Parts: sequence; C-alpha cells; structure tokens
Amino acid sequence: MQTPLVYIVEDSIAAGSMYKAYLESHDYRCELFIDGYSAIAAIKEKSPDIIVQDVCLPDISGIEVLKFAKKINSNTQVIVITSNSSIDIAVSAMREGGYDFIEKPFENSYLLSAVASASKQSLAPVAPKKKLSSQQAKTDVQFDFIGDSIAVQTVKRILNSAKNSKASVFVTGESGTGKEVCAQYLHEYSNRKNQRFIAINCAAIPTDLFESEFFGHVKGAFSGALIDRVGAVEAADGGTLFLDEVCEMEAPLQAKLLRFLQTGCYSKIGSSDVKYSDVRIVCATNRNPQKEVAESRFREDLFYRLNVIPINLPPLREREDDILNLANFFIRQKSLSASKEFKSLSPEAAKAFVSYDWPGNIRELQNVIENSVVMNEGEVIELNMLTQFNDQKISTKCEKYPVHDQEIAFFSDQILPLWQVEKQAIESAIIYCDGNIPLAAVKLGVSASTLYRKIKSWEN
Repeated sequence: MQTPLVYIVEDSIAAGSMYKAYLESHDYRCELFIDGYSAIAAIKEKSPDIIVQDVCLPDISGIEVLKFAKKINSNTQVIVITSNSSIDIAVSAMREGGYDFIEKPFENSYLLSAVASASKQSLAPVAPKKKLSSQQAKTDVQFDFIGDSIAVQTVKRILNSAKNSKASVFVTGESGTGKEVCAQYLHEYSNRKNQRFIAINCAAIPTDLFESEFFGHVKGAFSGALIDRVGAVEAADGGTLFLDEVCEMEAPLQAKLLRFLQTGCYSKIGSSDVKYSDVRIVCATNRNPQKEVAESRFREDLFYRLNVIPINLPPLREREDDILNLANFFIRQKSLSASKEFKSLSPEAAKAFVSYDWPGNIRELQNVIENSVVMNEGEVIELNMLTQFNDQKISTKCEKYPVHDQEIAFFSDQILPLWQVEKQAIESAIIYCDGNIPLAAVKLGVSASTLYRKIKSWEN
C-alpha cells in the first residue's frame, strides 16, 4: 500500500520544514506550502490524503483551504494547527469538516499521533451498503431518533454532518431527553461503527477510582490492584468514548482529560509506559456548561476542547408533534418483548399524552408505556390502563386550579388568549435582552429554536 500523501500548509518556512522532515522520517510523503493559494492549486491538481493546515495564512484563511479540500475530496482529512489566540477559529474549522486540531506549541510526537490517526480514516476502505435483515433493522432502530419535529431533524442533520470527523461533540439537555441515544447514533452511522462504543457515567464513579476506570492500571499499582485493568480509553481505541454527566468530573481529572484530548497519549496508573488511543469523544450533561465554566466548576479550556460541535436536545414538552410517534414506537417495542398484542393508544389516552408536560421526558414516557403494556391485555391502551400516569398526573391538572362561577364572570372580559400572553412574554424578553434571541431563550427557560419557531408562526 502506498504511504499517505501529506500537504503541510504553514506560512513559517522553519516550522513547516521541521514538520515535513519529521513526518518524512516516519515514511510519510510530504509537500510544503507557505500560502493558501499555492495549497489550493496543488489540491486541485492532486488531492492529498491528509492536510496539516495552519489557520493563519498571509493570503487567505486556512478555513478556506479546508473547505476547498473537502469539496474536492471529502475523504481528505484536515488537521488544523492553531495558537491559543485562535482557538475559536480552530473550533470553526472542525465544524466545517476538520478532522482534528492541535495547539501550538506542541511536541513532534503529538503531530505524528494526529497524522497517524487521520491516515487510518483517510485510507479506510468504504464498506458497501448491505441490505439489512428484518431482525437487524429492528436492532438498528434503537440508535435512531423517533420523530418528525424540526428539533429532531436539526439534530440529525448536525450528527450526519459530523459523523466521520474526530471533532468532539457536546450534548446538552434535560435528563431523559436521549443524550446517550444521540451518542450511539453518532457512533453507529460513523466510520467507527465496527469498533467499540464505551460509555462512562462520570457521576457514578468515585473520584479515587475514576482515573483507573478511565486510563486503567497495572497489577500492584495500589492496594487492591490484583490484576492489570484495561481502561475505557484503551477499550474504545478506534471507536467512541461517551462521557455522560461530564460536568460532575473533579478538577484534577478534568486536567488529565484535557491532556489526553490534546495529545491522545496516556499512561496506566502504576506504569511509565506511554500509550496512544484514537478515540472520538462524545460528552453530555444536564447542566448548563457555560454556567459551570463561569462559576469555575468546569475548566474553560476543557469546555472549548469538548464543545467543538454543540448539540442541545429539547425537552419532550417542546416536541409535541413527536409524543405520539414515540408512544406508538414504545408500544410496539414493549409489546413485542412482553409477547402482548398492544398496537396503539385510544383517542382519550392520546389526548392525555399530548396535554402532559413530561418532566421526565422520553424516559418517563417509555416507563409509562412499559407499565401499561405489562399490566394489561388488549390491542389498544385505554386511559384507565394508565394507572401510574393517570392517577398521579392527569387528574391533578384539572383539580389544581379550582375556579368559582363568580370569578369566571368577573374576569371573562379580562382574559387574553394563551397565545397572546405567550407572545407578549416572548417579545418582552427579547426587548429586555436587546434583541438577542438565544439569550432571551435562556432567560425564558426554553431553547432558541422554540423562540424562532414561535416568531415564524406569528408572521404567517
């Protein structure tokens, strides 16, 4: 197999020549360009396997070179080189399809690790699409998103654009919105699908055991280390590592995670041997990560490393169009596993599902369906079968606000339609935030996409 062709685009001749010499000493074919237009001309003539791209060039932005390279050959992997002052530009480059980025100053070994990882992706054969059996199709659906709402389609579009990049993905959203499903979807539809998907709940592992869980340890490293242990980083090599509740991680561990992200290198506890792992990091939290950074509970530099591709999963109450789709999916799924005949909700039950706020989100909906399917018989789930859901929640909606006839008569002329009250509240919030809609959304406790959708509906 021919060795990978690497284009180095660096305006510093000294630095570029050093990168070139070092990579050539490890059997890579390299060409050096000191400006963007020269690189573009060469890419047009012959597309390389890998580009080592400085973002700051004397003629055009390195991002323009990246865009051109990906347009000519989407399989070309671009490694972005950046200084601390241009980290935001590097993040933008990753969102445009860059494979990885490394910060100056860096050791040559870091560059070599990044190029080696990129070459695996660039030269990996594209597997032909296979027709799935019905059983495989049933298995694969667990990695998909159920729903036709704009929010779900937006998330899918972002994931499909980012699936073959090594860029870190940061998923935020309330508990139960499907953050791990999001990570699994990204893995299963990426070129890493044949490697392992490893999930770690950062909130569930004691601090003194986390480093061992993450990096592994050797026998005798500490009291109780009776055998060598493979850590999650090693187990997920070539695949995806999902860090759930990442904002729960203690500060010392955050520093070690940052170093691993920057270099791809790590050592097991009790060993001085340096190992390398090529993993794609996906992390999630139900907290507000910007607030955690502002209050010094989460490292800002780590946040920028992880938040290359941000995804916010909206709560189920903002996905009314998807509630019944999800309910029917879980009815079929749970009926099959419990050997029952249920196929749908009755009209009354469906109405109750749509009217409920679902504070537990998709996880709560799934549990309600499972309870109803297991505890009852039939083909249609009736309202009276939803004992766990109906007794505690639906009835309280009607009884929480008792209203007397004289109060109705007095206020009947004062009541505005709900959509007008909502419109006034949203418009006031936007004015208060000087027209900044995302900020207004934060203040109102909803997603920005919800506000944009509401505003658009008023214009029609």
